[in-house]
Amino acid sequence: MSRDPDGGLEDLFGGVAERAPAEEPVVAEEKRRSRAGRIVGNVLLVVLATVVTVAVLRSQGISVSVLLIAAAFASLRLLMLAVSEVAPPPLPRAKGRRGEESGDYRWAGNDTLRVAVRRWEQQLDWAQHDAERFSRIVQPALVELVDERLRLRHGITRASDPRKARELLGEPLWQVLDDPGRRPPKARELSAYVDALEKI
Repeated sequence: MSRDPDGGLEDLFGGVAERAPAEEPVVAEEKRRSRAGRIVGNVLLVVLATVVTVAVLRSQGISVSVLLIAAAFASLRLLMLAVSEVAPPPLPRAKGRRGEESGDYRWAGNDTLRVAVRRWEQQLDWAQHDAERFSRIVQPALVELVDERLRLRHGITRASDPRKARELLGEPLWQVLDDPGRRPPKARELSAYVDALEKI
């Protein structure tokens, strides 16, 4: 799925996931059979566990209601099925890529952090020589990051307590965030702004 290079934070950090292609329709009869097979398998599993447990307990001279043991195993099986329904999807398999630079990290699959970092790199590269693009894309994203960091670390935002926020950010970073028509910063200046942001 192609991304809009002019998108905001939502686009930078993952936006909407691509839709999987529609699956081929499955015959209702096959669904019924597989569902019935799962139910029968689960019932047999509960019955087998109950029989084994009752046999072991009786061999030790312990008498417990068979219904109680069966109910306990049925509850445990239902709990296991419920948990398996909310399990995270399996991790994608690692795929080797041709032509990777030697300095690239060889992370497995489609790592969301890697994608977000690449997107940031592209946005910053495109905005390096375009003041309008910088003020439309990069600057609002930086403002959101700064406000979130201030909120998490100090319980304020630039709007709620501008004096304290300006003091914490320092004058250079404050000016970049406050002046929408400003020229895009050079790579060295941007690095200094990121350092200032990390120190908040």
